[in-house]
Amino acid sequence: MDNDFAVWFSKSFGLFYLIALSIGVLVYAFWPSNKKRFDEAAQSILGDEDKPHRDQPWR
Repeated sequence: MDNDFAVWFSKSFGLFYLIALSIGVLVYAFWPSNKKRFDEAAQSILGDEDKPHRDQPWR
């Protein structure tokens, strides 16, 4: 096993690893059963509980 083979193998393995990881993330993100969870997370930032109290003056 020489250096050229080790470099070729590590670059090829890294490429296929990142492609497989990207496909896995895309499948997870677009899986139909995850839509409700992502919609709730997107709307949770807009909830009423994040408003400041009206009885406290701003400092």
